[in-house]
Amino acid sequence: MTTEELKLNIEKALDEIRPFLQSDGGDISLLAIEDDKLVKVQLQGACVGCSVNQMTLKSGVEMTIKKYAPQIEQVINIEV
Repeated sequence: MTTEELKLNIEKALDEIRPFLQSDGGDISLLAIEDDKLVKVQLQGACVGCSVNQMTLKSGVEMTIKKYAPQIEQVINIEV
């Protein structure tokens, strides 16, 4: 998978999970993909400071991204 295909797949994954985040007043944006293994995202809105955002990140976002891009090893949230 090329870097561009990887980015498109990650965007598809984020598009899949975004409605769930938005229904709680949050959102997510893709910041960077490093070494085709590490994805940096930024949780936004109500997701910032939410007590379960790490669970959302690992159980929801990371799992969905890995479904679209199995080579991704880790997804991390970059706080503002």
